[in-house]
Amino acid sequence: MQGNIFSIRLYSTLVLITFLSACANTTRPGAVGVNRSQFMMISSSEVDRLSAISYNDQNEKAKEKNALVTSGPTYDRLKRIANRLIPQTGEFRDDTRQWNWQLTLINASTLNASCAPGGKITFYTGIIEQLNLSDDEIAAIMGHEIAHALREHGRERLSQAMAQSAVTNLALAAAGGYGSAVSAANQVAQYVLVLPNSRQNESEADAIGLELAARAGYNPRAAISVWQKMIKATEGKNPPEFLSTHPSGETRIEQLTALMPSVEPLYQSSKKVTAKQ
Repeated sequence: MQGNIFSIRLYSTLVLITFLSACANTTRPGAVGVNRSQFMMISSSEVDRLSAISYNDQNEKAKEKNALVTSGPTYDRLKRIANRLIPQTGEFRDDTRQWNWQLTLINASTLNASCAPGGKITFYTGIIEQLNLSDDEIAAIMGHEIAHALREHGRERLSQAMAQSAVTNLALAAAGGYGSAVSAANQVAQYVLVLPNSRQNESEADAIGLELAARAGYNPRAAISVWQKMIKATEGKNPPEFLSTHPSGETRIEQLTALMPSVEPLYQSSKKVTAKQ
């Protein structure tokens, strides 16, 4: 009995040491002040490698369906916006200059966009066409997705999953193998760890994306109009906020509005520079 207690305590100590040693901050705070310490257990290079494989697979499947768009007005429009946003990422971290940035446009009705780790941007024609997005609004969405890559939220989620597995093993040891106790622990972890943190990640991406767009000379208030359009387009389709991994559209608009005083000066300054060019 004493041996089992000692093993559990030792395992708990090792988990705690691992947790503390894995804490890091992937970005500088910028004008919007995102400065949360993050939990990372898996290497950035490994996540980038796996993400690149997934990104290439996505593109191959789109190509097979004749849905991969590699030229034309919409693709050129996205490329132009990306070329203005990407240089601004250096405000948050230096290594993005070495990232292999890529852009994919897929002809599909999906209301979605993403940026995989390492700078792999994907847009679907559906989100541009159905929401009738302006350049400023596209920049708001693209900035938000790039921000996820800057903060390495995907890597963070993987690390949390790894940690959750360790906690599950500890619960098994403590509960003497009773499956019901482990199941209960997993349910608690899902709501206490995963959901609130995912909302936090989304809010961080909103804030950093807002700053990226402003620094690139795009009107940051377009982020608000994007969510007004999104609310209208998805009305009655989203679950209540307390059951969602994302903040509600209304909450996002409130948070974005509160950040405007921080990014408006950057936008005005960028506009002056652009006007002189």
